[in-house]
Amino acid sequence: MEFEPVEMAETIERNGAGDSLISVLEEVQARYRYLPREAMILAGEWMGVPLSQVYSVATFYHAFSLVPRGKHTVCVCTGTACHVRGAVQVLDRLETSLQVKPGGTTRDRQFTLETVNCLGCCALGPVVVLDGEYEGQMTPKKVGDLVKRAIRQAESDP
Repeated sequence: MEFEPVEMAETIERNGAGDSLISVLEEVQARYRYLPREAMILAGEWMGVPLSQVYSVATFYHAFSLVPRGKHTVCVCTGTACHVRGAVQVLDRLETSLQVKPGGTTRDRQFTLETVNCLGCCALGPVVVLDGEYEGQMTPKKVGDLVKRAIRQAESDP
């Protein structure tokens, strides 16, 4: 999806120029699945915020990405409880199934694979989160079904 400056102006208007940088960046991130450089430059110019401050906000919050992300996010907990229960094997299976390493996005931009140190649900470990839905007691064998379901979801998305 190509960046459109006119939409950026509308986004800034909706969020109140000058005092809602995070809201503007959130909306841009939701539309493009990352923060295009051009969008950060325009946001700074139109809102009267130095580019260094825009970049600082964009890199401080984990929710923002400076590189394109997939429509769907698969996150594997690698915290201690999940690790000892097989998270490494689950992650390996996901890497093989999706053909992407953690922190990467598939070529078709359907999936981004991430790891996190702890999700706070240790009793369910190992845990995988697919688009915000927690899947506990994940095993390498269950990964196949999870990936198939995710691919079906991706194919049915507009």
